[in-house]
Parts: sequence; structure tokens; C-alpha cells
Amino acid sequence: MKLTFEKKLDKLEEIISKLEDPSLELEQSAKLFEEGLTLSKELSAQLGEVKNKVEILKKQGAELKLESFEEE
Repeated sequence: MKLTFEKKLDKLEEIISKLEDPSLELEQSAKLFEEGLTLSKELSAQLGEVKNKVEILKKQGAELKLESFEEE
């Protein structure tokens, strides 16, 4: 089953919370860190895909013009 973006983000937040526990053993920390890194890369790739698909409407004079979204 493929996780949604939101589920992946929730899982990453859960991993971060666990990693903040000072009593966590080194081996478990390394495993969680690796899992978190994988999730982070997947989330970043998904955001990149969405960013490329997002378009915005800009009003220019009396008409609306469709443009690709670009960060300023």
C-alpha cells in the first residue's frame, strides 16, 4: 500500500519525535534516521512534482492569464 503525502509526513514527524528521546539506543536511532531520510527524500520529490504542476491565474488588465507557479 502506497502512503499518501500526509501519511508520510505524519510518519516523519513520528520518527523525529522518537529521535528526540535521549534514552533511544544508537542502533535504533540509526535505523530511524535512515527511515526518516528516505521519507524526507520522497516528500521532497512529491513536492517538486506538485510545484511543476501548479499554475496560477494572474489578472493582467481586463483579462486573466494562466501562468506556471514560480517562487519569488
